[in-house]
Amino acid sequence: MPKLTRTALPALDFSVPAPLAARKPKRLVAHGHTRNDPYHWLSQRKNPAVLAHLQAENAYADAALAPLSALRETLYTEMLARIEEDDQSVPVKLGEWMYYSRTEQGLAYPMHVRKHIVNGQWASSPEEVLLDENAEAEGKPFYEVGDFEVSPDGSLLAWAEDTRGNRQYRLRVRDLGKGSDLRLRRDRITSLAWANDNRTLFYTTEDVQTQRSFQLWRHRLGEREDILLYTEEDERFSVSLMRTRSNGYLVLTSGSHTTNELRLLPADQPDAPWQRFAARRPDIEYELDHYRGTLGDFLLLRINDTGPNFRFCITPADDWRPEAWRELLPHDDDVVIEGIDLWRDWQVLSLRVRGQQTLRVTSLSDGATHDIAFADPAHAVEIEDLPEWESPFLRYEFESFTTPDSTFDYAPLAQQATLVKQVRILGSFDASHYSSVRLEAVAADGTHIPISLVHHRDTPLDGSAPLWLEGYGAYGIASDPWFSSTRLSLLDRGWIYAIAHVRGGGEKGQCWHDGGRLQDKPNSFSDFIACGETLVTAGYTRAGRILANGGSAGGLLVAASLRLNPALFGAAILDVPFVDVVTTMLDPSLPLTIGEYEEWGNPQQEADYHRLLAWSPYDTLDERPYPPVLVEAGLHDSQVMYWEPAKYVARLRERKGSPALLVTNLEAGHGGASGRYAALRERARQLAFALAAIPVSES
Repeated sequence: MPKLTRTALPALDFSVPAPLAARKPKRLVAHGHTRNDPYHWLSQRKNPAVLAHLQAENAYADAALAPLSALRETLYTEMLARIEEDDQSVPVKLGEWMYYSRTEQGLAYPMHVRKHIVNGQWASSPEEVLLDENAEAEGKPFYEVGDFEVSPDGSLLAWAEDTRGNRQYRLRVRDLGKGSDLRLRRDRITSLAWANDNRTLFYTTEDVQTQRSFQLWRHRLGEREDILLYTEEDERFSVSLMRTRSNGYLVLTSGSHTTNELRLLPADQPDAPWQRFAARRPDIEYELDHYRGTLGDFLLLRINDTGPNFRFCITPADDWRPEAWRELLPHDDDVVIEGIDLWRDWQVLSLRVRGQQTLRVTSLSDGATHDIAFADPAHAVEIEDLPEWESPFLRYEFESFTTPDSTFDYAPLAQQATLVKQVRILGSFDASHYSSVRLEAVAADGTHIPISLVHHRDTPLDGSAPLWLEGYGAYGIASDPWFSSTRLSLLDRGWIYAIAHVRGGGEKGQCWHDGGRLQDKPNSFSDFIACGETLVTAGYTRAGRILANGGSAGGLLVAASLRLNPALFGAAILDVPFVDVVTTMLDPSLPLTIGEYEEWGNPQQEADYHRLLAWSPYDTLDERPYPPVLVEAGLHDSQVMYWEPAKYVARLRERKGSPALLVTNLEAGHGGASGRYAALRERARQLAFALAAIPVSES
């Protein structure tokens, strides 16, 4: 059993003078109100002085972190030692092939491969490499695969790749029989889907300026010109493609953060017109799946027209009128219907029952229904997208704070789950050495805010332990308890780790999301603070012993919470934080801005402008003591522009509020470094900063 490590650690070195960004006053006027932004010039990407400043910040961070170099290497080595570098995913059947991906020791990226099924057997068949990401990434500073689609007959592979980190993907198509690539290149790809003829490929593309996915195209192999089929004119909406597991339809979703509509195309009629299922209505979202077989031809519909938690309906495939919909499961205040999955014999609803995830399985032959039971109350579970329509079993992935990612094949008739793979944690890991609990904080308005928490069982719960508190709270995205092998390096050193499930996320459905967006966004910040205070009151830690962490919109959450109650926190790590809210949201030419109005508000409207200005972290930083802060950015980030964290750190220094470090990855974007080894290096830096900023040895 790993024993708690309490060795003395080196301190951060802030003796080297920090780089000070030049002050170049810029008057920003809106609605008769003037802001003075001295660091606005940092948004001039092509200005050599900007790159020089970012490089100076990186050098300063390197100097401050230099005493931690041995610790960082120790952390990297132990985290790497827990990973089974030679690994393989659970194979998935599609047609006459078994598909899987695998990794090899020393190689940063996976290989996507398959084996042919012969007389029901495949294990001894020769392996065919479809895509070796290591070969594709060679000589490139960044590599990431986006959409990855094999044609229905298995002869062609279409995939989208990003080689800069800016999430701008290029289409490539490979003839798998010949092992050669077609002379086909399309840029700014956002999603892909094949028609049943194996030669028609549909794809969506993004706008050059705003990077909004807005157009649907059809490409037919052998033809020079592609056909533009649809353009989404509403700048709040983005489009994406999918193919139903039944192979009956291609589905084009056009959606905003609160509203969507779907268009369907029979997958075996690639030249037919796309038909709209139902006209979009404000605040109405829905999802479809398709069944075609011995029981008939029908669509299953998840829709929130009678309540925010959605209801479940069925309608004939040839009659989409609302009058034809038959309700199978009504709206329930305590049950959120999160998704539908359909196979020939089974239907699965992904649910949240009073905030807890579960899977509800229905036999289509007799209508018998049951929920899959999970012993751990704090968990994350997800149905896996088995593409084979006639699959005799279901597959889901389960994990928790103490259970590594585990893949189960589930036999619905026997109601029996079989573990087919659990991610191996090498070394001395034993789940019984860690304790996980779920508790609640009470927000200022009386709302109960869930907290998920894990610690080593030998960690003293007397208030002395440092605690890592993470949060997100935006877009209705749930932050469920997941397993992390890198987190063990904290837990084994006496840290406690917790997630604050603040409003704005999706842990309790649309109402939870609505409670932390637009005019109610400040609830997210007060929820986060309430969670921290509750953990202090409950004796898990003390004020000043909490490290706050959040990324992107979670970085906004942490930055706003720091300003409201800096004494509660002993340090913070902000990953690509969205902190310059007002200036960014006033610029509709930036990626994502217009579509984000439904989440944050539109500051071009005066009321929204002043509401956002009241909590925007960059605009509200004042002169007071702040704890040490590590801020991370990506030069090619297309979601949170690099200048937001750069400006935030510059103003933080100006306010004399914090010893702040800014680290900008000059070769990556929103997701950080590509490749598993580079990502581990970045994680080691974060953990070393945390360990040095809040030493465990304090009592």
